[in-house]
Amino acid sequence: MTPSFEGLGLRAELLRAVAEQGYTQPTPIQSQAIPVVLAGRDLLGAAQTGTGKTAGFALPLLQRLAAAPSRPQHVRCLILTPTRELAAQVHEDVRTYGQHLSLRSTLVFGGVGMQPQVDALRRGVDILVATPGRLLDHARQKTVDLRQVEILVLDEADRMLDMGFIHDIRRVLALLPAKRQNLLFSATFSDDIRKLSGTILHDPVTVEVAPRNVPIELVAQVAHPVAKDCKRDLLAHLVKSGDWRQVLVFCKTKHGANRLAEQLGRDGIEADAIHGNKRQSARTRALKSFKDGELRVLVATDIAARGLDIEQLPHVVNYDLPHVSEDYLHRIGRTGRAGAAGEAVSLVSPEERPLLAAIERMMGRRVELKAIEGFDRPSTREAAQRPAPNQGRQRQQPHGQRRSNQQPQRQRNASPMPQRTHRRPDPQKPPRGDEQPDAQPNAPEPVAGYRPLTAHSMPATRVPALLGGNPQGKR
Repeated sequence: MTPSFEGLGLRAELLRAVAEQGYTQPTPIQSQAIPVVLAGRDLLGAAQTGTGKTAGFALPLLQRLAAAPSRPQHVRCLILTPTRELAAQVHEDVRTYGQHLSLRSTLVFGGVGMQPQVDALRRGVDILVATPGRLLDHARQKTVDLRQVEILVLDEADRMLDMGFIHDIRRVLALLPAKRQNLLFSATFSDDIRKLSGTILHDPVTVEVAPRNVPIELVAQVAHPVAKDCKRDLLAHLVKSGDWRQVLVFCKTKHGANRLAEQLGRDGIEADAIHGNKRQSARTRALKSFKDGELRVLVATDIAARGLDIEQLPHVVNYDLPHVSEDYLHRIGRTGRAGAAGEAVSLVSPEERPLLAAIERMMGRRVELKAIEGFDRPSTREAAQRPAPNQGRQRQQPHGQRRSNQQPQRQRNASPMPQRTHRRPDPQKPPRGDEQPDAQPNAPEPVAGYRPLTAHSMPATRVPALLGGNPQGKR
């Protein structure tokens, strides 16, 4: 029998809100999590982005809070997220699903002024969505009271641990009452997550949903071999030649994201970057422009992209391959949603071939390698710009040898030493010691050597399979 939201025991106000969003059937994580939360049990849930996990905890916690209304002088439900973008998305979902209920919610995160948040907290809220750092700022200033929290939600707990929030989480836990309901969601059940859950959850129900099959079934995955310093040229070529729109590009660093967005702009491609160092207002503007189609390319780091909810995103580009293989699934899971086909493109330098091999082992399948003519060979740009080893330097004399025209000390004042003319070494004569012959005036530019990486030259990195034969594998 096909499950329905009505069959999950949700009240009429929530069913109305769900129907207004066009949802007719719950996802697997929703079908399993909602009854557990409604029963008041602690929950440990494994679900990735795009599985509907937000509604899986938002709908039942809204129902539990609405069933016992009280004046919201204190926070009754606390939802912690790792990033501002995810916090904003979760808060928007809470407001959407709870629009027909008399419950108040607010959002606090860093990068913006505190006073509007203080004013909202003073008016009283039932549900508080927050990032750990800004929440602790409010706690230190005594502008938030967490002693009455009934439900705690840790969303994307694995990412919070990756970002080093474990100490902040422990400080927040110390501010909460011992008796409460706890919900912890993570993309995977790593040892660190199980250790954290053991300190927070009490007799939890475990709900584990297999990673979505979207990356296998609906997302066309392709990898283009390219020299590292030709990646930007290749990306610009792909965007222009394919007339790509709404392209989400992943970089590994904030500085790299900024630089790439600026370079694409000089190439005539509308682009912007989002990352943790940008002001929230700038990130919001960039995201809105991207959703509205004003930006062709949005460059993001993995952290900043968490929580981005863009329907039917057609193109995802791995400008830099992730060092954590599971992040590859998070990235390409941004496309191919809602039954629409998507494309995930990876620009792979020779140095990144071991990372690609690890990703392929994790998925249990190969990613198609497709060379683009003109970009599939190592570039000579770096070699051409690199100075010769002895360029601009005088030859060094080995120890214990005296120049042939060097005179004894007692004769220097009497007879000045003739000026020495620098002579280019004979290219046919091997240089002495570590010396190298200077570059010849008409010599061709040096070409960087290239040796393809093979399976024998790749490290045997062990990455657990999350797809393929064991879609619910654990690490």
